[in-house]
Amino acid sequence: MRVFDAQALGVEQGAVMLFTDFRDNGPMWAGSGEREVRRRVAFSRPFFALPSVSAHIGLWDTDSQTNLRADLTVENVAKDGFELVFRTWADTRIARLRADWMAIGPVPHPDNWEV
Repeated sequence: MRVFDAQALGVEQGAVMLFTDFRDNGPMWAGSGEREVRRRVAFSRPFFALPSVSAHIGLWDTDSQTNLRADLTVENVAKDGFELVFRTWADTRIARLRADWMAIGPVPHPDNWEV
């Protein structure tokens, strides 16, 4: 468990359409083998310290003729943002995917003095 030692706690959430590869026959739809998409997400304002960030698939549109293989993760978390990373492999075909996310962490508070 992570315990935040702060007087003010911030929560920010959002959604990112990671790709819509069916429109232009992109690699997640027409490709095969290992594939990866990365998107940098910026917070509306920086957290006071590193937040905890979680993500999940909010929408995915897949081919019904292939196995579903998916790995959605959060990497490179910083006070001002993070990276959403989606990976698939083998013959999986994904037309489009949206990732929803939430960040929770301490935010600056007037009582947090910098000395």
